[in-house]
Amino acid sequence: MSNPKKRILLLCRDDNTSKSVYNALRKSFEDVIVLCENHVSRSEMVKRRMKRIGFVETAGQVLFILAVSPLMRRRSQKRIDEIKREHGLDESETNWQVTRVKTINSSEAQAAIREINPDIVVVNGTRIISKKTLQSINAPIINMHAGITPTYRGVHGAYWALAEDRPDLVGTTVHFIDEGIDTGSIIKQVSFSTTSEDNFCTYPYLHTAAGIPALIDAVKAILDGEVKKEKSISDKPSKLHYHPTIWEYFWGKIRKGVS
Repeated sequence: MSNPKKRILLLCRDDNTSKSVYNALRKSFEDVIVLCENHVSRSEMVKRRMKRIGFVETAGQVLFILAVSPLMRRRSQKRIDEIKREHGLDESETNWQVTRVKTINSSEAQAAIREINPDIVVVNGTRIISKKTLQSINAPIINMHAGITPTYRGVHGAYWALAEDRPDLVGTTVHFIDEGIDTGSIIKQVSFSTTSEDNFCTYPYLHTAAGIPALIDAVKAILDGEVKKEKSISDKPSKLHYHPTIWEYFWGKIRKGVS
């Protein structure tokens, strides 16, 4: 077991991806502590999106989330189970010992981070981390992002790369966290392929499967003082992405076969 005396803090939300990341970390590192925040409420997400992109775009995204995504997920369960088996994604809760906080940006969370005093912090699926919370962390902070940064910042990088006819930019990025949104220095980027059976609801599992080995390697390199930064494999400019609107999704599906 590498670096058994080093303490790793996983900041995450309570979902299966976080459990897969935690169980993978536990296979390589002895001391892994979990600080888990509540999911961002739908109403909070809507308010934030409306401030950023306006009512019409937000309404289209909400319609997609409510009307399309749940149905697609039910139809994709067989493929999701196949990906988990093929890549050994372990979502079990056997060793899932977690401290829960309302939000990672609360004073409670900041105090807990200072008390834990980790050697490295791994982030998975949290809301945007505030400047104050970042300042409470006296250790390197890294994130496994579902997309090739800086072109596919935000969410659902694989979907947007395919929708923009860039299958070569379907991949996962492990990067340092700074005060921006997915703008930190890149440690590793890993590309992966999709099949005709994959869609919006299976891409996140492929992102996780591709990213976990790179994440483990990055943690080991940082703890050993051997980390190297990389340039992005993308030749496209930086862009922040959200969910597709319901009309964007169906236009992409009809015109390009991207689902």
